[in-house]
Amino acid sequence: MNSFSQRAMPMQSRPQGKSLGLRLLIGLGMAAFSLISYFSSSSVNTVTGEKQYIKISAQQEIAMGLQAAPQMAQQYGGLTRDANADALVKRVCAKLAALPQVREAGYPLEFHVLADERTVNAFALPGGQTFITMALLRRLQTEGQIAGVMGHEIGHVLARHGAERMAKQQLTQGLSGAAVLATYDPSDPKTMGTSQVAMMIGNLVTMKFGREDELESDYLGVRFMAEAGYDPRAMIRVMEVLAEAGGGGQRQPEFFSTHPNPDNRIGKIKAAIDKLYPNGVPADLLP
Repeated sequence: MNSFSQRAMPMQSRPQGKSLGLRLLIGLGMAAFSLISYFSSSSVNTVTGEKQYIKISAQQEIAMGLQAAPQMAQQYGGLTRDANADALVKRVCAKLAALPQVREAGYPLEFHVLADERTVNAFALPGGQTFITMALLRRLQTEGQIAGVMGHEIGHVLARHGAERMAKQQLTQGLSGAAVLATYDPSDPKTMGTSQVAMMIGNLVTMKFGREDELESDYLGVRFMAEAGYDPRAMIRVMEVLAEAGGGGQRQPEFFSTHPNPDNRIGKIKAAIDKLYPNGVPADLLP
């Protein structure tokens, strides 16, 4: 019996080796497919001039945004019943939407004021559905500040940050899945730690790109509001308002979890203003 067991042991190890090799081969195939799929979907953004890797069309972005908008609004108490607040935001945003480069991008921009009085936030869905909460709107003191916030969100839409983020997440998930398959050994639970590290790295990559998107949208927001006739320095006050919202008894602004600190963004905004107006901001722009 002992002799038979000793002879059988090498035969048992061979299938495990084949299984590991097969997992590695499939994992490499998954990784290669994810990389090829991602890098073969390049296009140049007409607004930013940057090369992007996006796997969905503008029409698909618009459809996704329209489908998600009601659910997103519901999370913030639905749309406001304050007709004056809604009219104010729409009046300011109409000037931004009328800019040639915004209009020519082809996105049917729609602007919504959410009833939430506690959550300081503004955001845009892929395709043009754009939102601001009453909690943030009440903190803004001028039309220029509203234009800065909403111009920033329009920047997200036109720069296609949502679609770009989805493509990056698909790449990350594909590579992470390949790493899990290649390294996980069902007979050794410790290998699960490797897969968790892979997932963590993927999340950090996604977070990094999100922060860069915010800074790019700050720059676009400064451009749009200035071209619409508003003093871009109002955006600096917006950052100060957001920083102030981090204190006190109200709910923390949601952007704090994923966005760069407002204090750090002020320097970038000032640099963007200096680039747009090297001889100083014109005196006839609205505050």
